[in-house]
Amino acid sequence: MAWELIVFGAALAAVSIGCLLPAGWLPPLPNDKLLHFVAYGALTLLALPMVGNWHQWTLCLLGLLLAGAAIELLQNLVPGRGFCWRDLAANAAGIAVAAVCALPAMSSILF
Repeated sequence: MAWELIVFGAALAAVSIGCLLPAGWLPPLPNDKLLHFVAYGALTLLALPMVGNWHQWTLCLLGLLLAGAAIELLQNLVPGRGFCWRDLAANAAGIAVAAVCALPAMSSILF
């Protein structure tokens, strides 16, 4: 489980740093919402090996959503960035789609 935590932590750090860079430091992004969707979907799937029951899975999903909201709020402190409900919605959609796709793999643990 140690390597899963390291990979998840590195991915979470990369997403957080990417979301908190000043706007002037970023290259032109073709579809910002798609990046949010994919990033939070990937974080959800990376969390799979670290959960052992339904309660942990639910807390993990809620934690990812709250982390996304916190990052969006922190963007208000970054030059050229700001809170965006659509980014938060893309985060939530990525989490939800990944969670639903993961249900077959999680069925023995969750149910």
